[in-house]
Order: sequence, then C-alpha cells, then structure tokens
Amino acid sequence: MGAQKKKVQFAWAMYDWANSVYSLVITSTIFPVYFNNVTASHGKGDVVTFFGFHVVNTVLYSWSISFSFLVIASLSPLLSGMADYGGKKLLFMKIFATIGSLSCMGLFFFDGSNLELGIIFSVLASIGYAGSIVFYNAFLPEISDFEEYDILSARGFALGYIGSVILLIINLVMIQKPEWFLLSDGGSAARWSFLITGVWWLGFAGIPFRYLPKSTERTNRITNQSLFWSGYSEIKKVYGELTDRGDLKQFLLAFLFYSMGVQTVMYMAASFGDKELGLEGDKLILTILIIQVVAILGSFLFGWIAKNRGNKISLMSMVLIWIGICMSAYFVTSEYEFYGLAFVVGLVMGGIQAISRSSYSKLIPENTGDNASYFSFYDVTEKMAIVFGTFSYGIIEKFTGSMRDSSLVLGVFFIIGMLFLLRVTFPGYKLVKA
Repeated sequence: MGAQKKKVQFAWAMYDWANSVYSLVITSTIFPVYFNNVTASHGKGDVVTFFGFHVVNTVLYSWSISFSFLVIASLSPLLSGMADYGGKKLLFMKIFATIGSLSCMGLFFFDGSNLELGIIFSVLASIGYAGSIVFYNAFLPEISDFEEYDILSARGFALGYIGSVILLIINLVMIQKPEWFLLSDGGSAARWSFLITGVWWLGFAGIPFRYLPKSTERTNRITNQSLFWSGYSEIKKVYGELTDRGDLKQFLLAFLFYSMGVQTVMYMAASFGDKELGLEGDKLILTILIIQVVAILGSFLFGWIAKNRGNKISLMSMVLIWIGICMSAYFVTSEYEFYGLAFVVGLVMGGIQAISRSSYSKLIPENTGDNASYFSFYDVTEKMAIVFGTFSYGIIEKFTGSMRDSSLVLGVFFIIGMLFLLRVTFPGYKLVKA
C-alpha cells in the first residue's frame, strides 16, 4: 500500500474520531440529562411551552430527534444523487459537518429559558451528523480495495469509540469538578461540553477534509440540466438498479430488521437500567462507557472474522449473540448482571456497525460512480430502523407495562433479520482454513 493511500485511509477513519463525540456526548449522555434538568420547573413539572404548544419535555426532545431523522431520510437520497452526478461528495460532507458542529457549539447558549433555540440547534446538529455520514460512508469503496473494506471500516468505528470516550471522560470531570476548570457549577460545565464537542468535531474533521478526494470523474457529466434534476434522475436510476439486485435488496431488508434491534438497544439501554433495575445516573454512565470501550475490541474482532471467515459468518454470529442478549435482558435482575450484559452488547455493537457498512460496500457494483446514492439508501434504512424500533419498543411497554417484554420483541426483529441475511450471497466469499 502506497504512503499516499495510507494517508487518505487514515484521514477517512479520522472522521469517525471527529463526529462520534456528537453521538455519545450530545445524543446519549450529557445533553439529554441537561435538557431534562433545565426544562423542568416547580410550577409545571416536566411540561414545557414550545412555540405556544404545551408538551412534556422528554416527549418534545424525542419528537425533535425523530423529526431530524425523517428530514435527513427524506433529503439524503436526492442530495446524494446530486453529489454523485456533480462529483461533489466531499463538498456535501463539509456542508453537513459544518452545520452539525456549529449547531453543537450553539447549544452553549441554551439555558432552558430559550427552549425553541435549544430544540432548533439540537435538530440541526442531528441533521448535520446524519447527513455527513452518508457522504463519509460513500468514500469507503473509493479509497480502499475490496479486501480492505472490513478492516478499514472497523478502524473507523474503533477510532470513533476511542475519541468519544476520551472527550466524554473530560466532560464528566468538568461536570463533577467544575471548580477545577474555573466554572461556577455543573450546568455551566455541561454547556461548555457542548461547545467543546462542536469544536472537536469541526477541528478534527479538517483532517479528512484535507486529504479525501475533492471530486470524482463524474464532474464532466454536468450538462445544461439543473443539478437538482440531475440528482433526481441519478437517484431514480440507482433505485432501479438496487431493486434489481437480489442480494443487495435482501441485505437491506436484513439490515432494516436487525438494526431495529441494535439501534433500539443503543438508545434504550440506559433507560432499561434506570427503570427496571433502579440504577443511579453515575452507574448508567459507567454502563455506557463499558459499551463504548468494549466496542473497540468488537470492531476489530468481527472485522478479523469477516476477513478470514467471510462477512456472512461474521454477521450471522453477531445476530445470534444479539438474540441471546434480548432473551437474557428479560431475566436480568442485578446491577452486575446488567454490567455483564453491557459488556456483551459492546462487543457486538461495534462489530455489527462496522461489518454492516463494509458488507454493503461489497454488494455495491464496482466502479459504479454512484456510491453516495447507494449509501443514501443504506442510511435511510438505518434511520427508519431507529424510528420503527424505538416506536415499537415504546408501544409494547405501554401495553404490557414492562421493558422486559419489549426486549423479547427486539429478539424477534433479530430473528427476522437473520432469515433475510441467510438469503444473501456476498461476493468474494471464501472459507479460509485456520
């Protein structure tokens, strides 16, 4: 591998390092807790007023996240088609990353009294994050060879987990010991953590922005037709190709169902520990840290399995473990059982994200020039999985009164995903003897 190719691949993986701090600090840990605290009041409890409408603060926050997912799911296919046709994937990636990181910085000014501002910035941050990922993923098959997909994808996720854990620990120290940083209280420290997250994201994103290819050979296809309609035609063409490719279609169906389980576990794990086991906040954050750290190992472990035993065996083994996790969650009753389960979740969470991305890359037609368009369908599938999975989880809990019953249903999602996965044949699959 040439030195320049190594540099480009490292730069690509560094975007995971740059943006993963958003998903951990803003989405999973500090911001949701801060939001609940600053929007609750003694008079109205957890009911807030948003543009004249009265709504429960946690409901408003969850709806805002769902709204951002729906926006990007609606826009990304068209934007991807425009990026592919004009050869401008890096430009679109820069635009979304800048929107997301600046919005994180903007959350510094959210103190509870300006609720609308806080929600707008959180929605824009989510849109920026999800939008940039589409174009980022699309570079994978362009900067690496077929046999490198699995390990390079795993390297990206591993760097993301490492970077986000480092920044989360720094932010938690700031919140627990604000006087060490000349801050008045934990609330001020939380606001500074949002600012630092945005700076980290935009700052480290400068590495991939510098070294990734600025454009592709598709640029010379621009005609007098508007880029908008060219993008629409491009995504329509890719959709037709996708539906005609049986393995690609079966994989996306498998990915939809097992992602419904994976994404829901990621979003609801802390809530499960809080509601079903009564764990305190610091123990829930410890659980999230366990998941993040172990996920680094899982990314490389299942990347190695994919490289040496094939993507199908790697994915199938992880889905089977996920089914076991969902069954086990029903019987978890103690703090240490929960930590043990979190360890296993981390192991397969990092692996299934990394190998799903590389597996999809292997199913895309070679030298297609439409990688962003293809990955927009992958991204839409993942976002819809979040919406369907979390909604199903909540509905089942509502009618049964137990998150344990919801966990069993997640196991059914994994089983359905496995059945679709069985029908996929990955190119270049070889069983390598030990």
